[in-house]
Amino acid sequence: MAGSIKDRVAIVGMGCTKFGELWDKGPGDLVVDAVSEACADAGIEVKDIQAVWVGTLFSGMGGRSVSEPLKLQYIPVTRVENACGSGHEAVRGASYAVAAGIHDICLAVGFEKLKDEGMSGLPGMENHTNTHYQSSMPGVFGIMATRYFNRYGLSPEEGKTMLAKISIKSHHNGSLNPKAHLRRELTLEQVLNAPIIAWPLGLFDCCGVSDGAAAAIITRADMAKKFRPDPVYIKALQICASPTSGRMTSEYDYTHVEEAYRAGVAAYEEAGIKDPRKEISMAEVHDCFSITEAVTMEDLQFSPRGRVKQDIEAGTFHLDGELPVQPDGGLKCFGHPIGASGIRMIYELYLQLQGRAEQRQIKDPKLGLAHNMGNEPYAPVVSVCMVGL
Repeated sequence: MAGSIKDRVAIVGMGCTKFGELWDKGPGDLVVDAVSEACADAGIEVKDIQAVWVGTLFSGMGGRSVSEPLKLQYIPVTRVENACGSGHEAVRGASYAVAAGIHDICLAVGFEKLKDEGMSGLPGMENHTNTHYQSSMPGVFGIMATRYFNRYGLSPEEGKTMLAKISIKSHHNGSLNPKAHLRRELTLEQVLNAPIIAWPLGLFDCCGVSDGAAAAIITRADMAKKFRPDPVYIKALQICASPTSGRMTSEYDYTHVEEAYRAGVAAYEEAGIKDPRKEISMAEVHDCFSITEAVTMEDLQFSPRGRVKQDIEAGTFHLDGELPVQPDGGLKCFGHPIGASGIRMIYELYLQLQGRAEQRQIKDPKLGLAHNMGNEPYAPVVSVCMVGL
C-alpha cells in the first residue's frame, strides 16, 4: 500500500496513569507520571526524546502543557486535537515523523484533567440545520439504540438485555485492572434496574468522566530491539473524517457509523488483513455507551450486520472468547479523559502482546486493534490503530 506505516515504526515503551477522580494531581503531574513510566519501560531518559506530539482537548497551554512539566526545552512539541481521537492523532504524528526519517525517538502523550473542568460530561452539540433535535451525547446514542432495536426487530427488553451484557463483560475485565477508575463487577439485574440517563441507556450503559494520561515512546523499526527484546510494531494508522451528512438529512439511519466502517477497511488494507474476525486477536473500541460497542462490532466486521446480539450471547467478546473486546475494561471502566483514551487503548494492547496483562492476559495474541470515535455518530472523526508483533 502506497505510503503505508506498516512495520516502519515500533513502540518500545509505554506508560499509563491510574484513571479516576485524581484531585491530588494536576495535568503536569499526570503527564510526568505517564511519561516516566514509558521512559523507564523503554530504558531511556526524558532527555533522549527528540520530538513530542501531545493530544488533549481542553488544555489551553499548547505544547507547553508537556514541555514544562517534563523540562523538555528547545525541541519540537506539537499539540494536536481531533476530538476523542486526539490520542491516536498524537501517535500518528510521532509515528509519521519517525517513519519519514526526521527523528529517531519520539514521544506521543495524551492527557485530560476533566474533573477540574467542572462538567458532568461532554458539552452538548449544536444543530444549525434543524434536521435533528438538540441533544446531549446520551440522547443521541439513545436514538442509536432505539433505532437499532427497531431495525433488527428487538423488543425493548431484548435490546436492553443485549446492552447490559456488554457492560457486565467490560466491568468484569475492569475489575481485574488496577488502573481502571471503576473496578466493580455488575449483575444483569443491577444494569437493567439502574436509573435511566437517556432511554434506553441507563447509568451502567454510559462511560464515566475521569482524569488520566498515557504515553508511548516510538522509534524506527530497525532500532527497536536496541531498546527491548519485545517491541510492538504499528501495522496501520487510519483516520476517517465525516462529511457531516448525518446533519444534513433526517434520514440518517443511526444503526451504523459509516466512518468507522471505512476507517476499518482502510486499516485492514494497510495491515494486510483479509478476515478481521479471524486475524485480529483483540480489540479496544470506543465504548462511550454500550450501544456504541455493539454497533462498532458490526462496523469493524467482527459481527454480521444485525447479528451482534448472537455474538454477545455466545461470549465471543469475553476475555476467553473468540475475539476479546475491552480486555482492560474499556471507556466503561476507565472513563474518558479525551486526549488519553486512544493511547490508553494502545497501552492495553501493548501489554497483552508482551504477555504482561496479568489476570487479563489473552492467550497468545498476535494483533490488536484500537478504535476511537470523536463527536456524535452522525458527524464523527473515527481513527483505527493496529499493532502487532
